[in-house]
Amino acid sequence: MTVTKEACCTLDISGFEQERLVTMFKAMGNPFRFEILKYLVTHPACITGDIVQFLPLAQATVSQHLKVLRDAGWIIGTMEGPATSYCLDEDNVAWFRGKVGEIF
Repeated sequence: MTVTKEACCTLDISGFEQERLVTMFKAMGNPFRFEILKYLVTHPACITGDIVQFLPLAQATVSQHLKVLRDAGWIIGTMEGPATSYCLDEDNVAWFRGKVGEIF
């Protein structure tokens, strides 16, 4: 007797959307970048110095991580005088949640 199981998820994604999703997963996959995302959930509109005080990393390293997160679409930065204020990109976070929900 053969038992057929229903698929637990769909993989109806390709092209640009798949590349975008993979890029976001990769960016989030680094433990320090994940910590930055968690921090920004509860501390929106913070500057690099705030994140440096939170993590055991040099400012240059934090800046590199912020660039990866920004390039992946997780965060946006707004110039405020000499500093950049960072927060989650709510539109991209919503897109990510929706796409992951569709797949899994």
